[in-house]
Amino acid sequence: MEEQKLIDTARAYRERAYDKYSHFKVGAAVLTKSGRIYGGCNIENSSYPVTNCAERTAIFKAVSEGEREFEAIAIIADTDRPCSPCGACRQVMAEFHIPTVIMANLKGDVKTVSLGELLPYAFSEDDL
Repeated sequence: MEEQKLIDTARAYRERAYDKYSHFKVGAAVLTKSGRIYGGCNIENSSYPVTNCAERTAIFKAVSEGEREFEAIAIIADTDRPCSPCGACRQVMAEFHIPTVIMANLKGDVKTVSLGELLPYAFSEDDL
């Protein structure tokens, strides 16, 4: 896996963010086992709960194209430390078993963790 390529793709998608309310641009890129990369950005809405995060945008794009197996996801924002995904995005990552999460910021800081480190007690089909 080319970590930098995923980060660069996420950075490019960050520029497409629809951040009319928060002015907080986030980009994400997900790598599938087939080798394809899908990017996404945050898309806000005046009804805040229906806003979609960059991570979920990228994952949902991949899933809508038939992808079901993933290698990694990268997330980037203009933050002091590497950008960490929200709880809803962590749960979606768990649903699709994305094993590697690369968190980055515009300053070049990067932290790579496993999904298990990020969400050790994820809710899953085993809990149903």
